[in-house]
Amino acid sequence: MIPVPVGESLSRRVAVVTGSGSGIGRAVAYAYAREGARVIVADIDTDAGEESVRRIRTDFPGADAFFVRTDVAAPEDQESLAETAVERFGALHIACNCAGVPGDQGSIVDTSIASWRSTIDVNLSGVFYGMRAQIPRMLRSGSGVIVNVSSILGQVGSPTSAAYVAAKHGIVGLTRSAALAHARDGLRIVAVGPGVIDTPMIAHFSDEMRAILKRQHPMGRLGLPAEVAELIAWLSSDRASFVTGAFYPVDGGFLSR
Repeated sequence: MIPVPVGESLSRRVAVVTGSGSGIGRAVAYAYAREGARVIVADIDTDAGEESVRRIRTDFPGADAFFVRTDVAAPEDQESLAETAVERFGALHIACNCAGVPGDQGSIVDTSIASWRSTIDVNLSGVFYGMRAQIPRMLRSGSGVIVNVSSILGQVGSPTSAAYVAAKHGIVGLTRSAALAHARDGLRIVAVGPGVIDTPMIAHFSDEMRAILKRQHPMGRLGLPAEVAELIAWLSSDRASFVTGAFYPVDGGFLSR
């Protein structure tokens, strides 16, 4: 395989990134644009999503990026998002299902039904609705890559994050099932498992809590959104052409302890 220069590995591909108004999702959209993809930024927060587009266009003049407001927990929004990509660019080649919420902290008995449903709706059902909309359009394109963002908590448990853990485990199962179903259809479907990443999702954490989390990672620090995005960009490219159904941790050694 001929090496592809950085900045060209996703040239002319059409990519959708949910949850790309901030954090890991924004970093993924940025990395995709840097590698030449035409990027649809999707987020429920309009201001944040439009800011991601502005940053992409500023740093990569001529980049083809635009925003679509999307509630990933709404199946009709996911269908509209995927169809918008096809209508604007003629195809859908890449999707990164990144949108997520932390959910409430507490044991199972302390988790309200409303909190359970809202966390599952966004973190797990949102990935299902996304793939359900993305896969048929990728099949029409003849090939495609889907990267689902799970978590280190998609492999281990937590006494205080029942809904989040269940959703992130579920993403890994959905990924593996979909990858097997479409392994001979030109589709590759993978999952990544970030450790604790320094994003707005943990901005409210105290210095003491951040110090505890750093110690839980053998590298002694939190991850950066760009470090996750670089793996996702690689997985989305032809450099990862024999990779499907896999779970890739990006965790500073957390799961190796």
